[in-house]
Amino acid sequence: MRKKRVLLLSEGFGTGHTQAAYALATGMKRLDPHLQCRVIELGKFLNPTMGPLILSAYRKTVSSSPKLVGMLYRKQYNKSLNRLTKLALHRIFYTQAAQVIKQLKPDLIVCTHPFPNAVISRLKRQGIHVPLVTLITDYDVHATWVNKEVNQYLVSSPKVKGLLLRRNVPASSIQVTGIPVHPNFWERTDKEQLIKELGLKRMPTILIMSGGWGVSFNKEMIKLLISWADQIQLIFCTGSNEKILQKMKNSPLFGHSNIHLLGYTKEIHKWMDVSDLLITKPGGMTCTEGLAKGIPMLFFEVLPGQEEENGQYFVELGSAEMIHSPEVLHRWHHRLVHEYDQVEHNRLKSLVSTEPGSEPCYCAQQVLELLRQEDLHTSSRNGRL
Repeated sequence: MRKKRVLLLSEGFGTGHTQAAYALATGMKRLDPHLQCRVIELGKFLNPTMGPLILSAYRKTVSSSPKLVGMLYRKQYNKSLNRLTKLALHRIFYTQAAQVIKQLKPDLIVCTHPFPNAVISRLKRQGIHVPLVTLITDYDVHATWVNKEVNQYLVSSPKVKGLLLRRNVPASSIQVTGIPVHPNFWERTDKEQLIKELGLKRMPTILIMSGGWGVSFNKEMIKLLISWADQIQLIFCTGSNEKILQKMKNSPLFGHSNIHLLGYTKEIHKWMDVSDLLITKPGGMTCTEGLAKGIPMLFFEVLPGQEEENGQYFVELGSAEMIHSPEVLHRWHHRLVHEYDQVEHNRLKSLVSTEPGSEPCYCAQQVLELLRQEDLHTSSRNGRL
């Protein structure tokens, strides 16, 4: 019997969309080793010349004019992709995407970004009969995610389900599964073992992440954190921004023995396990990983739009705080230095509820179930049942 095939399509506008696709693929293969999964960033794969240029321009805009990105997100919040964007997608991707589907013959397509979601929706209107699952990778839903051809939406929270219902998506087409995380985040590793492995000290530890693209850290916040280095171990992760990493390595400010500097790493699950507090931008993927690890989070320089909605969700959940003033940091400094036993005790408690969709493996389980149901429907149509 032919192995079941799942094609996961993403786009490189931020790292979370593709991370979610790989996390879901890896999780499904963990649960079903016989499954075949293929993750593709559509723009880079189908147009290797134009795709990276568009991503580079977007990345520069996010870095230099973050408020503009947030403003555009809000302005277009209730609007689907405009005619010009759809035309561009049609010219660049539709024919090639159809050929990819014809060649790979997937039994199920999962989209983790609105652009490939729009591409596959159009192809379904033109006659491609492959079930389309859309995984929304934030704690908000922009109108660009919504297409009538989507067979099933997988969403992060009941709030996002409610937002889709308001956009006239049938309740039967929405499932609260949580955002998938890599199996490395499904359980915790022994902390004492990791401290030795990573060359750290047994002391209060803060992990500071700037996001996958390595957006610059807040300078005043960094100065304050560095002043604590005698009492608190600091781990700075700059993502893929090698320029910032090298600048920090060359600066005497970061020369303390209790300060550790990281670039891009595939072992962020280990660094979360050894840390007592996570300071980060509220990207949907990072926050979900932090929740799975049960680490308290502080959010800095939150952008209007997706980050704002993500951050608010986790604040309301009780697993995070906004750094609205230095007082928040000072309060956590006191907890880590003077109430460390209590901080560690709280860390051992699971911050994830027992509601459906809260288990880290739940999303992968549900996609496998959708695949099984589709197989049953196909068998029934073919008269094999």
